[in-house]
Amino acid sequence: MHRATVLLTVLALCACAPIADPTHPSTRADAVIGGTEAPEDAAVVALLARRTRCEEDSLTLLCTGSLIAPDVVLTAAHCLDVFGTQGDHEVFLGEWLLPEPRPGGRFVRVTRAVRHPRYEPSTHAYDAALLRLASRVEVPPLPLPEPGWGTLAPDSLARVVGFGDTKDATAPAGRRRQGMLRVTRVEPSAFHAGPAPAMSCVGDSGGPVLVRGADGREVLAGVTASGDVACRTDAVNVRVEALLEDFVKPFLAEAPETPGPVLAPEALCGAPCTRDVECPGELSCVAVTEEGPGRCLLHALQEGDYGATCTRDAQCGAGSVCARLAPEGEDACRCFTPCGQTVVPEEVGGCAGAPAVGPGAWTWLVLAGWLSRRGWAGACAGRRCG
Repeated sequence: MHRATVLLTVLALCACAPIADPTHPSTRADAVIGGTEAPEDAAVVALLARRTRCEEDSLTLLCTGSLIAPDVVLTAAHCLDVFGTQGDHEVFLGEWLLPEPRPGGRFVRVTRAVRHPRYEPSTHAYDAALLRLASRVEVPPLPLPEPGWGTLAPDSLARVVGFGDTKDATAPAGRRRQGMLRVTRVEPSAFHAGPAPAMSCVGDSGGPVLVRGADGREVLAGVTASGDVACRTDAVNVRVEALLEDFVKPFLAEAPETPGPVLAPEALCGAPCTRDVECPGELSCVAVTEEGPGRCLLHALQEGDYGATCTRDAQCGAGSVCARLAPEGEDACRCFTPCGQTVVPEEVGGCAGAPAVGPGAWTWLVLAGWLSRRGWAGACAGRRCG
């Protein structure tokens, strides 16, 4: 935490300098040790911190996830530790994320995130979370292990897929990869696996562990949760069978919110909201104070209006920045002005071009980037978190 404090101090001293996104990763985020690329696994997605700025956009890879319904992703609960279940997340559907997403990939916002109620951070028991996406995607989801699918037994083979670390400096960064594991021990709610010859590692957390069933078809048998720090001998995976009845199926059965009128993006400072579906561009409806009305916003930028489309901050004038109203699309990037702040049309130097942010927003962003660069090592007490 000393390093995080130093980073925050530097930001405070440089408050008048142009603001750079502190979540920009400074190290590679490769994938699956000893694995190969996985172009066919379209239902395996990357979980990211939602991008906020449109100029010099950076990508912060948090974890991997599995599409189990057109609008639902299953991942690991500890993947939400940095920003929490109420934080801003999005997923990337595509095989190549870093350093730049390959054309054809797609970003979709996460509108709701829940952890398993029996999740234990210290042991990774029931280390699972479900994410509801803002829109349905046309990708076949991974099959769940319904009754009669087969058995999970020691010495059986399993296939792991993820965007995580390869421990190989020559491997391409941020690509979806796959590899084979061998099951070593099976427990009621989890199973262990070793290399055969591949291995899951940091960044593969939340990704699928697939096993062939009695009919020869692969099913989603496990969720990557943790393992040895060196990513060489032991991978711990949550059993999806243990999640189905009390967690996964009730979430899948939830009725979607009924659409209604959508607020104008340029008038959000004066327009309260009660539900996410009232917000434009996939913003969230957040109660800023306990007694105050909800407002449509991104947590990192807090309250403000979104005006004309833009591609860079200089197009927005002093007091405003080019921010993301939505993850992608022609109108995704708009000039964002914090509530109560006046925009000066001409470009102005100094501090005026930086928008106000809510209490602790940049703190979380800096800490997120710091933890991402360290591979979550400090948070896992001697064990890697997937």
